[in-house]
Amino acid sequence: MALITDINPRNSTYWLLVTGTATLLIIPLIAYLLSLSKAAATQKKRSPPSPPGLPMIGHIHHVGKVVPVSFQALAQRYGPLLSLRLGFSTCVLASDADVAQQIMKTHELNFSSRPPFGSPEHSIYPPGSGFAMVPYGDYWRFLRKLSTSRLLSVPQLRRFADVADDERLGLLRSLASCAQEEARRPCDLGSELMKLTNNTICRMAMSTRCSGREKDATKIQEIVKTVLQLAVELSLGDALGPFGKVLEYFAGKGKKLFGALSNFDELLERILKEHEEKLLLTVADGKTTAAPARKDVVDILLEIYNDPIAPIRLSKTDIKSFLLDIFIGGTVTTSSAMQWAMGELINHPNVLKKLRHEINEVVGSNRLVRESDVQNLPYLRAVICETLRLHPSSPMIMRECAEDCEINGFLIKAKTRVLLNHYAIMRDPKSWENPNEFFPERFLERLEEKNRNFGYIPFGMGRRACPGVSLAMMVMPTVVGALVQYFDWEINEGKLDLTVGSGAGAEMAHALVCYPVLRINPFDSSG
Repeated sequence: MALITDINPRNSTYWLLVTGTATLLIIPLIAYLLSLSKAAATQKKRSPPSPPGLPMIGHIHHVGKVVPVSFQALAQRYGPLLSLRLGFSTCVLASDADVAQQIMKTHELNFSSRPPFGSPEHSIYPPGSGFAMVPYGDYWRFLRKLSTSRLLSVPQLRRFADVADDERLGLLRSLASCAQEEARRPCDLGSELMKLTNNTICRMAMSTRCSGREKDATKIQEIVKTVLQLAVELSLGDALGPFGKVLEYFAGKGKKLFGALSNFDELLERILKEHEEKLLLTVADGKTTAAPARKDVVDILLEIYNDPIAPIRLSKTDIKSFLLDIFIGGTVTTSSAMQWAMGELINHPNVLKKLRHEINEVVGSNRLVRESDVQNLPYLRAVICETLRLHPSSPMIMRECAEDCEINGFLIKAKTRVLLNHYAIMRDPKSWENPNEFFPERFLERLEEKNRNFGYIPFGMGRRACPGVSLAMMVMPTVVGALVQYFDWEINEGKLDLTVGSGAGAEMAHALVCYPVLRINPFDSSG
């Protein structure tokens, strides 16, 4: 009490107490305000830059018919890491090798999941099934290991080498019929290549093809094309937010997708039952009938399904969804890559001539190019690599950031969608000289080194790289080699129109129609 009465405005102790109290209150306040200002400045500084946008639509006005090309132009103007707002959808766009390396190597685990794609609410398969879009975790790791060690491993694929050879001969037979002088007619090479890849995958996956009674492969091909087209259209509709949902309702695309998937599910249900009957060990007269020695993908998946001690128990739905991923990821992409390869070769006759000379020197003309020959055909490998560089089968891929992290000095927040533009990355002049030129010779030197470089990522990199790369590289070189080995290719006039088609897939805008001219009859001695 005495202390209080002693303090008065004239007393120096009073002013010392007032000043000290004010200091204790003001300094934290100033520090707090400075921290807010610094945080705001840091946040603004570290957010990836954005091109000029418009209200409501954001950056949609920057996007032309060919999405990867439009995004490439944005990166060239505004930088390799950009924030984009496409209507109601937002993402970060990555467009050069340095940024790709940070995402797919330095911070690989943080970007090991993919966001939902294709309006999953319309799918009959839950998001946690399948393989391509499932979040990173125990289930994904199990399927990845199963794919690389058994389902799509090199030894497994080589067990079906005769299937790949048989389908290749079927393609050559069809083209030879077009080349007959008395009935010479143009050939839609793209359609023929699509049929080949679809048949090959169908026979390796489930031992069926379009020549069968039910024509299962043909049905699957039609369903996969429909599903892929509708999924892309529905995903692009996400940019319109609620308006997209309204348009989707009136267009009925969701119902169409559900219907196509239901047809696929019904077809696979029958195929699974047939395989189950084949795999069951039957006891007749005290004798056991053994399961088939060469198991296809469905056989292996059913083994896992029936294994009570498997690390992960697969359901029938998981199996069907996984098979859908195989067809979507393998059929269209592989056939598209071979179309681009043939289109570039026809438009570059000197390259075609050089490739044919190499094949004649190594293989000769008495037998077809085999998978075992490819290691001795460096120029053929270079042609395939250069095709995939210019025309990646998956020109853009999506990843999702799990936790806040820094890329290229910018902050990428958790749950952000990151779009890697493979098309732009593999045409970047910082990584490639004359990047838009078809020049296979660039891959003849230090091929392995270039394949490890993040400027060349046709199949992705790291954990989420395409598991079907072995299948693609088993089919593509031998088919392209055979087409060069046994046929000349004529077109009506000038050069083939290799314009890139509209949309996100960067496929050919026009059908690859040409006239095959038989040089050597592959059926005299097919080896």
